[in-house]
Amino acid sequence: MIDKVIQIAKEAGAIVREGFGQNFMIETKGSLTNLVTEYDKKSEKEIINYIKKEFSSHSVLAEESGNHKSGSEYLWVIDPLDGTTNFAHGLPIFSVSIGVQKIGQTICGVVYDVMRDALYSAELGGGAFCNGRKLHVNHNSDIRKSVLVTGFPYNISENPDHAFEHFIAFLKNARAVRRLGSAAIDFCYTAEGVFDGFWEVFLHPWDMCAGKLLVEEAGGIVTDFNGNEINIFSKQILATNRLIHNEMISILNEKY
Repeated sequence: MIDKVIQIAKEAGAIVREGFGQNFMIETKGSLTNLVTEYDKKSEKEIINYIKKEFSSHSVLAEESGNHKSGSEYLWVIDPLDGTTNFAHGLPIFSVSIGVQKIGQTICGVVYDVMRDALYSAELGGGAFCNGRKLHVNHNSDIRKSVLVTGFPYNISENPDHAFEHFIAFLKNARAVRRLGSAAIDFCYTAEGVFDGFWEVFLHPWDMCAGKLLVEEAGGIVTDFNGNEINIFSKQILATNRLIHNEMISILNEKY
């Protein structure tokens, strides 16, 4: 199955790449900060049509078209263009993310970092890879030497879950904090050892299904802000190399 997930992720990525920098329609979903383009929709249509052809009995949960339930034990969780705001504004940091679950457990995940042509893939128990190169989280245990990454939810003006305070706290404690605008890529770079840790709130299942597996298969850990196990519907995400995990939890639980 992983080979077919890789195949369709690359095909969807080719559609997105073709649209990058072109004139296209941009719509908003509920707020001026939540964008969708015709290429989000084209990419998603390509993926869903492929699933219908190759795995017609499987269920789908997709960002733009929602639930396509079939009663199957298999569920494809799809973000056809993660980083739409970047894409719409000409910033070449965005991805296609596809995770496949069996009875609620993610068994494979693929994130295609489109403009870098970097294909991240993982199977449950089989390790994590980028273009065939095996990945492992880094070995840094000092948060003062860490480069962290985060993102902000669309309702950031409401400061959900002390997002501003957490950002400032990590700026004070880490070497640097980055914000790329694609949660799926944030997971991948954590799995690859580029980042030591990634935290965010109010992600959606399609933002994290594939990425969570990639981090775990690369030797990292993904929990909520208290260290508890999470699933793809959880609203607090902390992904690290394990070695700075407890220290990040302590900072996230400071009183504000």
